[in-house]
Amino acid sequence: MMHLFLAENRAELERRCRDKVAKRPLRLPTDQQLQHGIPIFLDQLIRTLKAEESGQMAKSLAISGPADGNALATSELADSATTHGGQLLALGYSVSQVVHDYGDLCQAVSDLAVALGEEFAVEEFRTLNRCLDNGIAEAVSEFTQRRDVLIANEQALALSQRIGYFAHELRNHLGTASLAVAAIKQGSMGVTGATGAVLDRSLVGLRTLIDRSLAEVRVEAGLTLQRSVFFLSNFISELSYSANLEADLLRCILVVEEVAPLLQLDADQDLLLCAVGNLLQNAFKFGAPNGTVVLRAYAHGERIRIEVEDNGAGLSPQAANDLFLPFTQGGANKTGLGLSIARRSVEANGGTLSMESVPGHGCVFIIDLPRHAAAVATFAT
Repeated sequence: MMHLFLAENRAELERRCRDKVAKRPLRLPTDQQLQHGIPIFLDQLIRTLKAEESGQMAKSLAISGPADGNALATSELADSATTHGGQLLALGYSVSQVVHDYGDLCQAVSDLAVALGEEFAVEEFRTLNRCLDNGIAEAVSEFTQRRDVLIANEQALALSQRIGYFAHELRNHLGTASLAVAAIKQGSMGVTGATGAVLDRSLVGLRTLIDRSLAEVRVEAGLTLQRSVFFLSNFISELSYSANLEADLLRCILVVEEVAPLLQLDADQDLLLCAVGNLLQNAFKFGAPNGTVVLRAYAHGERIRIEVEDNGAGLSPQAANDLFLPFTQGGANKTGLGLSIARRSVEANGGTLSMESVPGHGCVFIIDLPRHAAAVATFAT
Protein backbone atom coordinates (compact mmCIF):
# COMPACT_ATOMS: atom_id res chain seq x y z
CA MET A 1 0.00 0.00 0.00
CA MET A 2 1.29 3.41 -0.96
CA HIS A 3 0.75 5.10 2.40
CA LEU A 4 2.90 2.47 4.16
CA PHE A 5 5.60 2.82 1.50
CA LEU A 6 5.59 6.62 1.91
CA ALA A 7 5.70 6.45 5.72
CA GLU A 8 8.50 3.89 5.82
CA ASN A 9 10.63 5.71 3.24
CA ARG A 10 9.77 9.27 4.18
CA ALA A 11 13.30 10.33 5.14
CA GLU A 12 14.71 8.93 1.89
CA LEU A 13 12.03 10.63 -0.22
CA GLU A 14 12.70 14.01 1.43
CA ARG A 15 16.45 13.53 0.88
CA ARG A 16 15.89 12.80 -2.82
CA CYS A 17 13.73 15.92 -3.17
CA ARG A 18 16.41 18.05 -1.50
CA ASP A 19 19.04 16.63 -3.85
CA LYS A 20 16.90 17.46 -6.89
CA VAL A 21 16.45 21.05 -5.75
CA ALA A 22 20.15 21.44 -4.96
CA LYS A 23 21.15 20.35 -8.47
CA ARG A 24 19.28 23.24 -10.10
CA PRO A 25 21.41 26.34 -10.79
CA LEU A 26 21.09 28.93 -8.00
CA ARG A 27 18.29 26.93 -6.37
CA LEU A 28 19.48 25.72 -2.96
CA PRO A 29 16.70 24.52 -0.60
CA THR A 30 16.11 26.82 2.36
CA ASP A 31 14.92 25.99 5.88
CA GLN A 32 11.50 27.49 5.10
CA GLN A 33 11.19 25.45 1.93
CA LEU A 34 12.19 22.23 3.70
CA GLN A 35 9.79 22.78 6.62
CA HIS A 36 6.69 24.09 4.82
CA GLY A 37 6.88 22.50 1.38
CA ILE A 38 7.31 18.81 0.61
CA PRO A 39 7.31 17.51 4.23
CA ILE A 40 3.85 18.91 4.94
CA PHE A 41 2.57 17.79 1.54
CA LEU A 42 3.94 14.29 2.12
CA ASP A 43 2.19 14.06 5.48
CA GLN A 44 -1.10 15.16 3.91
CA LEU A 45 -0.72 12.64 1.10
CA ILE A 46 -0.15 9.80 3.58
CA ARG A 47 -3.20 10.76 5.64
CA THR A 48 -5.32 11.10 2.48
CA LEU A 49 -4.37 7.59 1.33
CA LYS A 50 -5.08 6.13 4.77
CA ALA A 51 -8.50 7.82 4.90
CA GLU A 52 -9.45 6.47 1.47
CA GLU A 53 -8.26 2.96 2.39
CA SER A 54 -10.63 2.97 5.35
CA GLY A 55 -13.50 4.37 3.26
CA GLN A 56 -13.49 7.83 4.90
CA MET A 57 -13.91 9.85 1.70
CA ALA A 58 -15.16 12.98 3.47
CA LYS A 59 -12.01 13.02 5.60
CA SER A 60 -9.87 12.46 2.50
CA LEU A 61 -11.45 15.46 0.74
CA ALA A 62 -11.07 17.61 3.85
CA ILE A 63 -7.34 16.89 3.84
CA SER A 64 -6.51 17.18 0.13
CA GLY A 65 -9.60 18.58 -1.67
CA PRO A 66 -11.65 17.32 -4.65
CA ALA A 67 -10.31 16.58 -8.12
CA ASP A 68 -12.59 19.00 -9.97
CA GLY A 69 -10.58 22.12 -9.18
CA ASN A 70 -13.50 23.78 -7.39
CA ALA A 71 -12.27 27.22 -6.36
CA LEU A 72 -14.71 27.31 -3.43
CA ALA A 73 -13.44 24.04 -1.94
CA THR A 74 -11.14 24.30 1.09
CA SER A 75 -8.67 21.75 2.40
CA GLU A 76 -5.55 21.41 4.52
CA LEU A 77 -3.50 20.82 1.41
CA ALA A 78 -4.81 23.99 -0.25
CA ASP A 79 -3.92 26.09 2.79
CA SER A 80 -0.38 24.73 3.11
CA ALA A 81 0.24 24.90 -0.66
CA THR A 82 -0.88 28.52 -0.63
CA THR A 83 1.61 29.26 2.14
CA HIS A 84 4.34 27.41 0.26
CA GLY A 85 3.72 29.34 -2.97
CA GLY A 86 3.89 32.66 -1.14
CA GLN A 87 7.12 31.67 0.60
CA LEU A 88 8.79 30.63 -2.64
CA LEU A 89 8.01 34.06 -4.11
CA ALA A 90 9.46 35.76 -1.02
CA LEU A 91 12.60 33.64 -1.41
CA GLY A 92 13.03 34.81 -5.00
CA TYR A 93 12.02 31.62 -6.80
CA SER A 94 10.31 31.45 -10.18
CA VAL A 95 6.92 29.91 -10.96
CA SER A 96 8.69 26.96 -12.59
CA GLN A 97 10.35 26.22 -9.24
CA VAL A 98 6.90 26.04 -7.63
CA VAL A 99 5.85 23.37 -10.13
CA HIS A 100 9.15 21.51 -9.88
CA ASP A 101 8.88 21.26 -6.09
CA TYR A 102 5.81 19.05 -6.40
CA GLY A 103 7.10 17.23 -9.48
CA ASP A 104 10.25 16.33 -7.53
CA LEU A 105 8.20 14.30 -5.05
CA CYS A 106 6.35 12.46 -7.80
CA GLN A 107 9.65 11.52 -9.44
CA ALA A 108 11.20 10.53 -6.13
CA VAL A 109 8.27 8.23 -5.32
CA SER A 110 8.34 6.62 -8.77
CA ASP A 111 12.13 6.15 -8.79
CA LEU A 112 12.27 4.67 -5.30
CA ALA A 113 9.30 2.36 -5.96
CA VAL A 114 11.02 0.99 -9.05
CA ALA A 115 14.31 0.56 -7.17
CA LEU A 116 12.57 -1.36 -4.35
CA GLY A 117 10.22 -3.30 -6.62
CA GLU A 118 7.07 -1.80 -5.10
CA GLU A 119 3.76 -1.84 -6.97
CA PHE A 120 0.74 0.36 -6.25
CA ALA A 121 -2.94 0.19 -7.13
CA VAL A 122 -4.30 2.43 -9.89
CA GLU A 123 -6.57 4.20 -7.38
CA GLU A 124 -3.55 5.10 -5.26
CA PHE A 125 -1.86 6.71 -8.26
CA ARG A 126 -5.07 8.64 -8.95
CA THR A 127 -5.01 9.96 -5.40
CA LEU A 128 -1.33 10.90 -5.73
CA ASN A 129 -2.05 12.78 -8.97
CA ARG A 130 -5.08 14.51 -7.44
CA CYS A 131 -3.01 15.74 -4.50
CA LEU A 132 -0.22 16.89 -6.79
CA ASP A 133 -2.67 18.73 -9.08
CA ASN A 134 -4.33 20.48 -6.16
CA GLY A 135 -1.02 21.37 -4.53
CA ILE A 136 0.47 22.77 -7.72
CA ALA A 137 -2.71 24.70 -8.59
CA GLU A 138 -2.99 26.36 -5.18
CA ALA A 139 0.73 27.13 -4.88
CA VAL A 140 0.97 28.59 -8.39
CA SER A 141 -2.22 30.62 -7.89
CA GLU A 142 -0.91 32.20 -4.70
CA PHE A 143 2.54 32.72 -6.20
CA THR A 144 1.09 34.43 -9.28
CA GLN A 145 -1.34 36.58 -7.30
CA ARG A 146 1.35 37.84 -4.94
CA ARG A 147 3.78 38.39 -7.79
CA ASP A 148 1.18 40.47 -9.64
CA VAL A 149 0.71 42.59 -6.52
CA LEU A 150 4.47 43.09 -6.24
CA ILE A 151 4.73 44.08 -9.91
CA ALA A 152 1.83 46.52 -9.52
CA ASN A 153 3.51 48.05 -6.46
CA GLU A 154 6.82 48.38 -8.32
CA GLN A 155 5.09 50.05 -11.25
CA ALA A 156 3.30 52.45 -8.90
CA LEU A 157 6.62 53.28 -7.23
CA ALA A 158 8.28 53.87 -10.60
CA LEU A 159 5.42 56.16 -11.64
CA SER A 160 5.74 58.09 -8.37
CA GLN A 161 9.46 58.53 -9.01
CA ARG A 162 8.79 59.81 -12.51
CA ILE A 163 6.14 62.25 -11.33
CA GLY A 164 8.31 63.38 -8.43
CA TYR A 165 11.32 63.96 -10.69
CA PHE A 166 9.21 65.83 -13.24
CA ALA A 167 7.54 68.01 -10.59
CA HIS A 168 10.88 68.80 -8.92
CA GLU A 169 12.52 69.90 -12.17
CA LEU A 170 9.40 71.80 -13.24
CA ARG A 171 9.30 73.70 -9.94
CA ASN A 172 12.98 74.66 -10.23
CA HIS A 173 12.64 76.06 -13.73
CA LEU A 174 9.36 77.79 -12.97
CA GLY A 175 10.72 79.30 -9.74
CA THR A 176 13.75 80.73 -11.52
CA ALA A 177 11.61 82.13 -14.34
CA SER A 178 9.22 83.75 -11.84
CA LEU A 179 12.08 85.48 -10.01
CA ALA A 180 13.48 86.78 -13.30
CA VAL A 181 10.10 88.15 -14.40
CA ALA A 182 9.61 89.83 -11.01
CA ALA A 183 13.00 91.55 -11.32
CA ILE A 184 12.24 92.71 -14.85
CA LYS A 185 8.85 94.10 -13.76
CA GLN A 186 10.55 96.27 -11.15
CA GLY A 187 12.20 98.08 -14.03
CA SER A 188 15.72 97.80 -12.71
CA MET A 189 16.65 94.89 -14.96
CA GLY A 190 16.51 94.81 -18.75
CA VAL A 191 15.17 91.95 -20.84
CA THR A 192 18.39 91.87 -22.82
CA GLY A 193 20.64 91.72 -19.74
CA ALA A 194 21.69 88.92 -17.42
CA THR A 195 18.23 88.64 -15.86
CA GLY A 196 16.71 88.23 -19.31
CA ALA A 197 19.22 85.48 -20.02
CA VAL A 198 18.16 83.69 -16.82
CA LEU A 199 14.54 83.92 -17.91
CA ASP A 200 15.47 82.61 -21.35
CA ARG A 201 17.34 79.64 -19.87
CA SER A 202 14.47 78.81 -17.55
CA LEU A 203 11.97 78.82 -20.39
CA VAL A 204 14.28 76.64 -22.47
CA GLY A 205 14.58 74.29 -19.50
CA LEU A 206 10.80 74.10 -19.15
CA ARG A 207 10.38 73.40 -22.84
CA THR A 208 13.09 70.72 -22.78
CA LEU A 209 11.60 69.05 -19.71
CA ILE A 210 8.15 68.91 -21.25
CA ASP A 211 9.50 67.69 -24.59
CA ARG A 212 11.40 64.89 -22.90
CA SER A 213 8.42 63.88 -20.79
CA LEU A 214 6.23 63.73 -23.89
CA ALA A 215 8.89 61.66 -25.63
CA GLU A 216 8.91 59.23 -22.72
CA VAL A 217 5.13 58.87 -22.91
CA ARG A 218 5.32 58.22 -26.66
CA VAL A 219 8.05 55.59 -26.26
CA GLU A 220 6.30 53.84 -23.35
CA ALA A 221 2.96 53.79 -25.17
CA GLY A 222 4.51 52.49 -28.38
CA LEU A 223 2.90 55.23 -30.45
CA THR A 224 3.53 55.43 -34.20
CA LEU A 225 6.70 57.31 -35.10
CA GLN A 226 6.33 60.67 -36.81
CA ARG A 227 9.13 60.13 -39.30
CA SER A 228 10.46 62.77 -41.66
CA VAL A 229 13.58 63.34 -43.74
CA PHE A 230 15.76 66.18 -42.48
CA PHE A 231 19.30 67.47 -42.83
CA LEU A 232 21.63 66.47 -40.03
CA SER A 233 23.28 69.92 -40.03
CA ASN A 234 19.93 71.66 -39.42
CA PHE A 235 19.12 69.20 -36.66
CA ILE A 236 22.44 69.86 -34.87
CA SER A 237 22.06 73.61 -35.33
CA GLU A 238 18.58 73.62 -33.77
CA LEU A 239 19.76 71.46 -30.92
CA SER A 240 22.87 73.52 -30.19
CA TYR A 241 20.88 76.72 -29.49
CA SER A 242 19.17 75.40 -26.36
CA ALA A 243 22.21 73.29 -25.48
CA ASN A 244 24.42 76.37 -25.40
CA LEU A 245 22.06 78.07 -22.99
CA GLU A 246 22.09 75.01 -20.74
CA ALA A 247 25.89 74.85 -20.93
CA ASP A 248 26.13 78.51 -19.88
CA LEU A 249 23.80 77.87 -16.95
CA LEU A 250 26.00 75.00 -15.71
CA ARG A 251 29.21 76.89 -16.55
CA CYS A 252 30.37 74.43 -19.17
CA ILE A 253 31.80 74.93 -22.65
CA LEU A 254 29.96 73.34 -25.55
CA VAL A 255 31.93 72.69 -28.71
CA VAL A 256 29.82 71.83 -31.76
CA GLU A 257 31.86 70.39 -34.60
CA GLU A 258 30.97 71.19 -38.20
CA VAL A 259 28.56 68.80 -39.89
CA ALA A 260 28.73 67.84 -43.57
CA PRO A 261 25.88 69.77 -45.26
CA LEU A 262 24.26 66.98 -47.31
CA LEU A 263 23.87 64.30 -44.63
CA GLN A 264 20.25 63.36 -44.00
CA LEU A 265 18.25 61.24 -41.59
CA ASP A 266 14.83 59.64 -41.87
CA ALA A 267 13.63 59.55 -38.27
CA ASP A 268 11.26 60.92 -35.67
CA GLN A 269 12.96 64.25 -35.11
CA ASP A 270 11.28 65.00 -31.78
CA LEU A 271 12.35 61.70 -30.24
CA LEU A 272 15.87 62.18 -31.56
CA LEU A 273 16.04 65.72 -30.19
CA CYS A 274 14.96 64.32 -26.84
CA ALA A 275 17.66 61.62 -26.95
CA VAL A 276 20.57 63.91 -27.85
CA GLY A 277 19.30 66.59 -25.48
CA ASN A 278 19.32 64.10 -22.61
CA LEU A 279 22.87 63.05 -23.47
CA LEU A 280 24.04 66.66 -23.49
CA GLN A 281 22.30 67.41 -20.21
CA ASN A 282 23.95 64.36 -18.67
CA ALA A 283 27.37 65.45 -19.96
CA PHE A 284 26.92 68.97 -18.55
CA LYS A 285 25.93 67.63 -15.14
CA PHE A 286 28.39 64.78 -14.72
CA GLY A 287 31.38 65.88 -16.77
CA ALA A 288 34.30 67.80 -15.30
CA PRO A 289 33.41 70.99 -13.35
CA ASN A 290 33.56 73.90 -15.80
CA GLY A 291 34.50 71.27 -18.36
CA THR A 292 34.13 70.95 -22.09
CA VAL A 293 31.46 68.93 -23.90
CA VAL A 294 31.85 68.11 -27.58
CA LEU A 295 28.91 67.43 -29.91
CA ARG A 296 29.78 65.89 -33.27
CA ALA A 297 27.80 64.22 -36.04
CA TYR A 298 29.23 62.50 -39.10
CA ALA A 299 28.77 59.75 -41.67
CA HIS A 300 30.16 56.31 -40.91
CA GLY A 301 29.65 54.24 -44.05
CA GLU A 302 25.90 53.91 -44.52
CA ARG A 303 25.28 54.97 -40.94
CA ILE A 304 25.11 58.29 -39.12
CA ARG A 305 26.84 58.73 -35.79
CA ILE A 306 26.05 61.44 -33.27
CA GLU A 307 28.51 61.64 -30.39
CA VAL A 308 28.46 63.53 -27.10
CA GLU A 309 31.84 63.56 -25.37
CA ASP A 310 32.78 65.00 -21.98
CA ASN A 311 36.14 65.33 -20.23
CA GLY A 312 34.97 64.14 -16.82
CA ALA A 313 36.29 61.41 -14.58
CA GLY A 314 34.88 58.57 -16.66
CA LEU A 315 33.18 55.45 -15.36
CA SER A 316 34.13 51.95 -14.31
CA PRO A 317 32.86 49.05 -16.49
CA GLN A 318 30.22 48.14 -13.88
CA ALA A 319 28.96 51.72 -13.60
CA ALA A 320 28.85 51.92 -17.40
CA ASN A 321 26.67 48.79 -17.57
CA ASP A 322 24.17 50.20 -15.07
CA LEU A 323 24.09 53.72 -16.47
CA PHE A 324 21.04 53.29 -18.72
CA LEU A 325 18.86 51.97 -15.89
CA PRO A 326 16.24 54.43 -14.56
CA PHE A 327 17.34 56.51 -11.55
CA THR A 328 20.91 55.21 -11.54
CA GLN A 329 23.44 57.09 -9.45
CA GLY A 330 26.06 58.33 -11.87
CA GLY A 331 27.71 61.08 -9.89
CA ALA A 332 26.78 63.71 -7.34
CA ASN A 333 23.23 63.75 -8.67
CA LYS A 334 20.95 61.03 -9.94
CA THR A 335 20.72 60.60 -13.70
CA GLY A 336 16.96 60.25 -13.35
CA LEU A 337 15.20 58.85 -16.39
CA GLY A 338 17.19 60.79 -19.00
CA LEU A 339 19.54 58.09 -20.28
CA SER A 340 16.89 55.41 -20.09
CA ILE A 341 14.55 57.57 -22.20
CA ALA A 342 17.39 58.42 -24.59
CA ARG A 343 18.15 54.77 -25.31
CA ARG A 344 14.51 53.89 -25.94
CA SER A 345 14.06 56.93 -28.17
CA VAL A 346 17.08 55.93 -30.26
CA GLU A 347 15.99 52.30 -30.47
CA ALA A 348 12.50 53.39 -31.55
CA ASN A 349 14.22 55.01 -34.55
CA GLY A 350 16.04 51.80 -35.46
CA GLY A 351 19.34 52.89 -33.93
CA THR A 352 21.57 52.00 -31.01
CA LEU A 353 22.95 54.00 -28.11
CA SER A 354 26.22 52.96 -26.53
CA MET A 355 28.84 54.46 -24.28
CA GLU A 356 32.63 54.26 -24.19
CA SER A 357 34.55 55.34 -21.13
CA VAL A 358 38.03 55.14 -19.67
CA PRO A 359 38.28 56.13 -15.98
CA GLY A 360 40.01 59.50 -15.81
CA HIS A 361 39.37 60.33 -19.47
CA GLY A 362 35.64 61.06 -19.69
CA CYS A 363 32.75 59.40 -21.51
CA VAL A 364 31.60 59.29 -25.13
CA PHE A 365 27.94 58.51 -25.83
CA ILE A 366 27.40 57.25 -29.37
CA ILE A 367 24.10 57.23 -31.26
CA ASP A 368 24.26 55.05 -34.37
CA LEU A 369 21.42 55.46 -36.88
CA PRO A 370 20.66 54.39 -40.47
CA ARG A 371 21.69 57.03 -42.98
CA HIS A 372 18.91 58.18 -45.31
CA ALA A 373 19.17 56.20 -48.55
CA ALA A 374 18.74 59.24 -50.81
CA ALA A 375 21.65 60.96 -49.11
CA VAL A 376 23.86 57.91 -49.64
CA ALA A 377 22.95 57.91 -53.34
CA THR A 378 23.69 61.63 -53.64
CA PHE A 379 27.18 61.22 -52.20
CA ALA A 380 27.85 58.25 -54.46
CA THR A 381 27.09 60.11 -57.72
